[in-house]
Amino acid sequence: MTERDTMIKPDEIGTIYLEELKIGMSRSLTKQIGEAEINLFAQISEDRNPLHLDKSAGAASIFKTRIAHGMLSASLFSALIGERLPGHGTIYLSQNLRFCAPVHIDDTVTATVTVTDIIMEKRRVSLACIASVGETVVITGDALVLAPSHQQR
Repeated sequence: MTERDTMIKPDEIGTIYLEELKIGMSRSLTKQIGEAEINLFAQISEDRNPLHLDKSAGAASIFKTRIAHGMLSASLFSALIGERLPGHGTIYLSQNLRFCAPVHIDDTVTATVTVTDIIMEKRRVSLACIASVGETVVITGDALVLAPSHQQR
């Protein structure tokens, strides 16, 4: 770890440049997913599936209640990658997701990204992605990004 890495707080917003990244570095973000977030996400995404918005549709589903959009919780990975690891200037190349369990209204989701591979010459960084509600894993996946470099400044 570099001196800068030991100075960076896990919740700090900014940039960790390619040259400072290390395999195993990790950042997390925790957010409660409530009515307001679900309604805003439905409006922005135009995903108005009744499973997310209608109490009776949720009750009739396999979940027996309304649930949050899976992509709403998954969007926390985008926030982490764009704001914390690697951070500002990062470009998404790909994202794979597996939805393992539902997120219920007012659940608190913790999303974590962890560096698993670095290809310096291509500026590519692979990240493991996991989101949990308490001890329950709700999403797993991975992302590939183009990390900002000191050499491009």
